[in-house]
Amino acid sequence: MIENKNYLLKAAATYGLSLGIYWIIKYMFFIFGLQVPFLYVVYWGMTMTVPYLAYILTKKYKQYIGGRISFFHAWQFGILIYFFAALVVSLVHYIFYRFIAPPNYIANAYKQTIEMMTMANVDAKLISTLKDMATPTSIGMTIQGIFNNVMYGIIFSIPVAAIVCRGYKSAGAINKEDKENTDNTIE
Repeated sequence: MIENKNYLLKAAATYGLSLGIYWIIKYMFFIFGLQVPFLYVVYWGMTMTVPYLAYILTKKYKQYIGGRISFFHAWQFGILIYFFAALVVSLVHYIFYRFIAPPNYIANAYKQTIEMMTMANVDAKLISTLKDMATPTSIGMTIQGIFNNVMYGIIFSIPVAAIVCRGYKSAGAINKEDKENTDNTIE
């Protein structure tokens, strides 16, 4: 049986939309955490479940395409669901940075990052470079968020793909095994 990749993009977009909606809900806890710090705990708890949700979605996709999936196919699917989810949640990120967050929110976060790096004795050249850079804009932060989420998808989809593709055999091995089984039954 040959692996079917015809549904990869469509299924990834559909499942990525579901994951993106989950991320929007999760991000609401982050936003409201500015007022109620306990909500950050909920936010981080929900963040820790994202790889598990990616596993569930990849497993559902595996069943959708016939129950067999290679590591690379599962990995591609995982990266794509993270990509589509990142696109969905990026709208909320932009709205937050542009309209909800205090006007100096990004600048203060940037400044605090530099201060923490200074206290942690990070290389002075790196800190100097960061100080010389312009403060990111709302759209810059949104695009950075998309790239970060895709990078997380690349990394976290590796173990998910490894788990989901267990028991997969290449098409050549399956055909050889099927031929041997039919040869044995003819005798």
